[in-house]
Amino acid sequence: MKAKSSLLYLLLGSTFALAACGGGSDDAGVTQSDTSSGTGAPSGEQVLNLVESAEIPTMDSTQATDTVAFTVLTNVNEGLYRQTLDGSLELGMAAEEPTVSEDGLTYTFKIREDANWSNGDPVTAHDFVYAWQKLVDPATAAPYSYMMEGVIANAAEIIAGEKSPEELGVKALDDKTLEVQLATAVPYFKDLTTLAMYFPQNEAFVEEQGDEYALSSEDLVYNGPFVLEDWDAAGTSWTYTKNEDYWDAETVNLDQINVDVVKETSTAMNLYDTGAIDRMVLTGEYVLQRTGDPEMHTMPTSSVFYLDFGQEKGNSPLANENIRKAISMAFDKQAYADVVLQNGSIPANGLVPEGLARDPETGEDFREQNGDLSTYDPEAAQEHWEKGLEELGVDSVELELVSDDTENAKRSSEYLQDQLQKNLPGLTVSLRNVPFKVRLEITDSGDYDMVMSGWGADYADPINFLELKESTNGHNKSGYANEEYDALISEARTEVGDLNARWDNLLEAEQIMLEDAALAPIYQRANAVLQKDYVQDLGEHLVGADYSYKWAYVEK
Repeated sequence: MKAKSSLLYLLLGSTFALAACGGGSDDAGVTQSDTSSGTGAPSGEQVLNLVESAEIPTMDSTQATDTVAFTVLTNVNEGLYRQTLDGSLELGMAAEEPTVSEDGLTYTFKIREDANWSNGDPVTAHDFVYAWQKLVDPATAAPYSYMMEGVIANAAEIIAGEKSPEELGVKALDDKTLEVQLATAVPYFKDLTTLAMYFPQNEAFVEEQGDEYALSSEDLVYNGPFVLEDWDAAGTSWTYTKNEDYWDAETVNLDQINVDVVKETSTAMNLYDTGAIDRMVLTGEYVLQRTGDPEMHTMPTSSVFYLDFGQEKGNSPLANENIRKAISMAFDKQAYADVVLQNGSIPANGLVPEGLARDPETGEDFREQNGDLSTYDPEAAQEHWEKGLEELGVDSVELELVSDDTENAKRSSEYLQDQLQKNLPGLTVSLRNVPFKVRLEITDSGDYDMVMSGWGADYADPINFLELKESTNGHNKSGYANEEYDALISEARTEVGDLNARWDNLLEAEQIMLEDAALAPIYQRANAVLQKDYVQDLGEHLVGADYSYKWAYVEK
C-alpha cells in the first residue's frame, strides 16, 4: 500500500507542476500551454520542420545525459512504458501490466510479440538484459548508471566493482519474458522505464557495429515510433521518418520531421515567419516582440539552471566555502528573469523546482516547504567575499565561466559576469562560450571554475535533483562531498517504507547542500514557444524527454 501511495503522490506532484509553473507568465504576454488542442484529424502533408538549439552529443542510450539526445532517443526508441500526451504512463514494449510479487520486489514483464527492431529483428527480453547490464558495467562508464543504483538488485555493487554485470537483478526467462528484481520497493520504478537509460539495445547489432555503434543514423536500429536518418556524430541536422515496423504505427500520423540546429533566435524567427519551420522557442526581447501573438504559449518545465563550482581545479579559490557563498548571493535573479530571459522563467532559490513533488502527508510543495535557501543578497555576499579573500590570503580572484554558445547563453553569461564583478570587488570573470557538446565534455571532466549547468526532472521526485551532488554520483565532477548529505540521500533512496521520514531526509539534504554552497541556483525555466496553429498534439513533458511526436499531426 505504501508503494502505491507514493506513486500517487508522484503523479499528483507532476500534475500540480503543470499548473504551478505556468504562474507569472502573463507578465510576458504569454498564454498557458495546451498540448492537446487538436480537435480534427490529420490533413495535408504530414511533415514538420523544427529547430534544435544544439547538436546530438550521442545516440547511445547508455551514454546520453542531455535533453537533445533524450528527446531524439525517446522518439525513435521505446522502453517498457511510454509517457502519454498528458504525462501518464502507457504500455510500450510491455504487452501487459507486469505481475508483481507480494513484497513488491519482483516484476515479471511480457514483451510484445509484435515488437520489432527496424532491421526486422524481434525485440526480446534479452535486449533489456543486455542494455541494463551494459549500463551498470563499470567498463561502460555510463554517467547515468546511478539511475539503477538502489533500484535494480545488485546494481550498486556492480557499479562499485564488487559484483559482475551478469549478477544484475534482471533476467530473460525466455525470449519474451523479462524478470526484474528490485533492490527495494521503488514506488517510481515504472516511471523510470520510460527513460532512455532503461531502453533495450539489440545486442547482435551493437556488437556487429563495434566502435561505430551510434556514431551515425546508419549505425543504429530503432524500436520506437520513428527512425532517425541523415545524422552523424558531427551533424547539425537530422530527419525522423515514420517507423512502419513500430507495433503502434497506426497511431503515428507524421511521415517525416526535419530538424536543423539553429543557435540564433533571430535566425529561427526569420525561418518561422517565412514558413520554413513550424515551431521555435523564443528568448529575451523576442518574447516581448510577439506579445499577444495567438501562436505563442508558455511551456512549463522542471529545468533548473545553476552555476556549478569546480572545487578541485588546481588550487581553486572555489574550494573556499565563503567564496562560493559570495558568488551564490551576488547576482540579481529576478532582474535576470525579467530582463534577460523574458519568457516566464522564475528565479530559483533552491535546486528542487517548484511544482515537482508534494509532501506525502500535508500535500505542500517541496520548494515552498523548504523555502528560499540561496537568495540574492549583495551585502551578505560582500561579507562572505571579504572573509573568503582573507582566508585565502589574497585581495583578488580570477575565474572563468563556461557556458553554451547560443545567443541566449551568451547574453546570460554576460549578465552574470557584470553582476559578479560589480558586487564582488576584486573578482574578474572571463567568459568561455562553447558548443553544447563541448560544454558537456568540460563539465564531465571537472576541469572548470564555474559552468552554467541545467537539470530537468527524469521523474517527479526531489531525489532526482538532490542525488546530483552525492559524492559518488557520476554527474558530480565538481569535487563537492559531504558525508552527512550522502547519508541522507542514501537513506532516502533505500528506506522507502516511511514516506514522511524519507521526505524529511530530502528537505534536510537540500538545506545542507545549499548551506555549503555546492552550487548557485539561478532560475527555473519556462519556454515561450511559437507554434503554427496547424500543429496539433505535439507532446510537451514536464519530466523525462521534453517532447514526444508519436501523436502529433498537421491539420491544414
